[in-house]
Amino acid sequence: GCVALAATLVAFVLAMAPGAWGSTTTASPPSGPSHTETPGGLPATPSDYAISAAQALEVADGNPKVVARKAELGPDGSLTATISAEAVRVWEVGYFEAGDKVNLVVVDGSSGAITESWTGPAVDWPMARGHEGQFGHLLNAPWVWVPLAGIFLLGLCDFRRWRKLVHLDLLVLLSFGISQAYFNAAEIDVSVPLYYPPLIYLLGRMLWIGFRGAGRDGGAGEGLRPSIPRWLMATLVIGLIALRIAGNVADSGVIDVGYAGVVGADRITDADPIYGEDAFPENNPTGDTYGPANYFAYVPFEEALPWSGAWDDLPAGHAAAIFFDLMTIAGLFALGRAVQRHRGTGDEESEDGGGARARLAAWSPGRPDNALGLTLAFAWVAYPYSAFALQSNSNDVLLSALLVWSLVLFAAPLARGGLLAVAGLAKFAPLALLPLYAAGREGIRIRTPEARHALLRPLALFLAAFVAASVLLIAHPAVDPGLATFYDRTVKSQLDRVSPFSIWGQYDLDWLRTAVKAFAVGLAVLIAFVPRRRSLPQIAALAAAVIIAIELTLQHWFYLYIPWFLPMLLLAIAVSRERPRAV
Repeated sequence: GCVALAATLVAFVLAMAPGAWGSTTTASPPSGPSHTETPGGLPATPSDYAISAAQALEVADGNPKVVARKAELGPDGSLTATISAEAVRVWEVGYFEAGDKVNLVVVDGSSGAITESWTGPAVDWPMARGHEGQFGHLLNAPWVWVPLAGIFLLGLCDFRRWRKLVHLDLLVLLSFGISQAYFNAAEIDVSVPLYYPPLIYLLGRMLWIGFRGAGRDGGAGEGLRPSIPRWLMATLVIGLIALRIAGNVADSGVIDVGYAGVVGADRITDADPIYGEDAFPENNPTGDTYGPANYFAYVPFEEALPWSGAWDDLPAGHAAAIFFDLMTIAGLFALGRAVQRHRGTGDEESEDGGGARARLAAWSPGRPDNALGLTLAFAWVAYPYSAFALQSNSNDVLLSALLVWSLVLFAAPLARGGLLAVAGLAKFAPLALLPLYAAGREGIRIRTPEARHALLRPLALFLAAFVAASVLLIAHPAVDPGLATFYDRTVKSQLDRVSPFSIWGQYDLDWLRTAVKAFAVGLAVLIAFVPRRRSLPQIAALAAAVIIAIELTLQHWFYLYIPWFLPMLLLAIAVSRERPRAV
């Protein structure tokens, strides 16, 4: 049973725990005098450095990677170097070949030891260097990641029927940790290709559930049926929420994404334009790459906890990330409750009468009609990569919150349209859901005149809300600095982005990427028409499929993007046997 599955899990997660593998550094003693040209000259030695720039260059020239590069060039080639003193008392020596930076050596300003030496993408991409704690902080430690992964899997496992496809789904969700282990070891040539097997598998599962539902025999296609009692699951949810918040406050940092949100909110409250070449600080020059809704979402938090003007602890970034996370958890509970009550499995009478106390009691996690919501909330708080986004204080969980609430309110065209517009103008990927959301539960197809008339009203309401919300949000950049600058700084900059964090950035696969893009666009359009009638879990599955398909086309992909599709995916696999009601 699940005992065997648990044993497999232990071996599995110990092997893939992101913090289990560390990167090593090398030290090299000073060699003979340097023969590397430094066209910019050598900087003065700061007073707290024991090693001069000339000495640091000698050390760097003796690094085996630099020596190997020079040997490859032969007598007719040469490297030039730049050297700079950094804030953390190190010298950074960059080596250039024909204007391209090909090596980077970091020399300790006190001891003269080489602490880092890089070639390839890590030369220009600090996030490719496996620095400890740059993302997720303490969550990367095996003694944190492994138990959390175990709680996620075993808490959702059906001990009585462990041979269920949904259990494989859970393992696949955890398997991103294999890729991240290589990422943390600064081996992105391995970590990046390992993104794709779980993404492709999950895409296939979402298409199966979205188009066909699950198996009628109650076998491999059956949804989540956790065996642990609801009281224990509720206790774990509360405890994990407390630990997530405590971890965020005590041991997390705000990455450039969250920093951008705080800076953008500050510019809004100061009546300054968000977008422009010099709008953001030098240490985050492309912070204006997101949609205006992203920055407006940070305004209440920046007003309460004003930005200091520096990339410091950024309390507003922490507060925003915690709020987005809590809203997602609440949304998942409400979504599960709405789906389960729609299926008629709960006791609805007690909520209709009895006053406020009865209405409050109706939301108790112990009630049978709240079981699905509790399961979804538990899956979110126990999943390591929702915690990873929270610990990084990124804006990605903002999308999770907006999309999960758009599903909660899916039956209301105005709310559905408004929330999709906000999500799409925070980070642009959700705009691909426009055909699905416009079609609603019934899909767009040829109907009788009466049925066609019934479709037009909700469609018109949806489009009106979507357009109105979009216009209100775009009005800010349209006034200043103008839509052309807005487009250049957001959509165009992302389309032109070059990154080693995808197979498209590491290999010459333009033909394949074009095919994947065509598939993603075709899928987004197709699901407006088929299936002809769909339940809310099927809609969630189709939405997750579209988002995953879009992510497969991205030039830059990272583990923080998993929460974009996670809420929809969790609902889809949790109730994957449900089929739409006949109407």
